[in-house]
Amino acid sequence: MRDLITHETFVRSTMPGVSLYVREKHSAGMTRFTPERTVLFVHGATYPAETAFDLALDGFSWMDYIARRGFDVYLMDVRGYGRSSRPPAMDAPPEANPPFASTADARADVAAVAASIKRRRGIDRLCLLGWSWGCATMGSFAAEHPEMVERLVLFAPGWVRDGASAADPGGKLGAWRGVTREAALARWLNGVADDKRDGLIPAGWFDTWADATFATDPVGAAMHPPVLRAPNGLVQDGRDYWSAGRALYDPTGITAPTMIAVGEWDRDTPPALGLTLFSLLKHAREKRFALLGEATHTALMERNRLALFAQVQLFS
Repeated sequence: MRDLITHETFVRSTMPGVSLYVREKHSAGMTRFTPERTVLFVHGATYPAETAFDLALDGFSWMDYIARRGFDVYLMDVRGYGRSSRPPAMDAPPEANPPFASTADARADVAAVAASIKRRRGIDRLCLLGWSWGCATMGSFAAEHPEMVERLVLFAPGWVRDGASAADPGGKLGAWRGVTREAALARWLNGVADDKRDGLIPAGWFDTWADATFATDPVGAAMHPPVLRAPNGLVQDGRDYWSAGRALYDPTGITAPTMIAVGEWDRDTPPALGLTLFSLLKHAREKRFALLGEATHTALMERNRLALFAQVQLFS
């Protein structure tokens, strides 16, 4: 096992008064930093980056897995998530303010963090890895700034769809929504056959994830019932674009080599959506599609997670 160095910092957002949490890991002996060995991960619509990408399960996280293979690896939280600053709208009742933290906002946050990494490491490009909503963030960023992207990995991407997103609570949208622990588990297991559920998530892994995730929002955890608060900007985007039959960005602008990975049992972003997006990558220099058997939208924390890790690593 290689010893890993962890570095934590905050990067200023384009939104006044908002700082973005960034965590970095790389091997202790790493002295040379290059675009092809620099990776930035961004989370999905509801949960922060660290409790998915850097949660030690069976002794190591996905972030550890990549860093121990010679990469300089970063994760970040978009405004309103995890350890990043939470705008004042999150301290008011949700109905008091409109949705915030849209995909455009998230893309601006990625731009700020990417620029910081480039300056710090003296590189002109980096690899991007997005999960769920993070795929729209990273995909649209790659289309808008192709010169900054070395490689692009989209795990569980959404696309134009019939019906609402699984993250959409319905009704009039306020600034944020609250997700309970029970709702999080039900959404995770949606679409998994009853006889497959017991073996999908190894014993204790869900509780480990839920404890770490809900602890990132002490205000929500003190509510009755306890909730994790998540911004609704992405839900509004879903209503205005994906569920309205309109694409939020043009994937033909993506020129970097691109990989799409989707779980067989993913009900949030079914494989068909990923295949549609794959077919629209007209100008990517290389493209690859991986369908992960017996895996859901949250494959990175399931029994078969190493299949996902290995497939992404082969693309690097």
